[in-house]
Amino acid sequence: MDLQFHRNADGTTTGRNEASGFTVTLADAEEVKRLVYEDAGCEYAPPPPPVPPGFHRFTLVHDAYEAAGAGDERYAALRASPPEGCVPVDRGRFALECERPGRTLLDAVAGTVAEVRRDHGLVLNSLGVEKPGEWSDAGSTDGCAAQVVAHLVLSAAHRARLLGCGRRDLVRLLDAAGVE
Repeated sequence: MDLQFHRNADGTTTGRNEASGFTVTLADAEEVKRLVYEDAGCEYAPPPPPVPPGFHRFTLVHDAYEAAGAGDERYAALRASPPEGCVPVDRGRFALECERPGRTLLDAVAGTVAEVRRDHGLVLNSLGVEKPGEWSDAGSTDGCAAQVVAHLVLSAAHRARLLGCGRRDLVRLLDAAGVE
């Protein structure tokens, strides 16, 4: 199934189902998605209501490379006592769906990762972003682009640790790249 959505310069959204050739352009992006999903024979779930000001919605995933599902015993304590605002879910691997406070999305993610690490000894190392190269809201500190950045940083930290690289190595790389 190849469904495509594009935000047009005039503020409208165009959706297309490549399989059937169905195309629709409307001002209401959610209505475009609903119609394209309906044409493809798929159930459309509208987005959840917005979070309150100062809160951010994200999913933290434990991307373990060994074969361990969400029911693995190492997650028992975290399933029983997740951070406030987070709910454990099975995404084929352990994940937390969270609505947490923070000045920005990165602040909310960092606080949650730190709490889980401190209280449960686990580092949740992904936001479950499947195609991190694709984003639509560069410049926003709280949207998809921010989720991609948080995902890539957590992923990089986890993979660097597996390679034997430490914090200094990552900070040296960030400094070399000119991150202020």
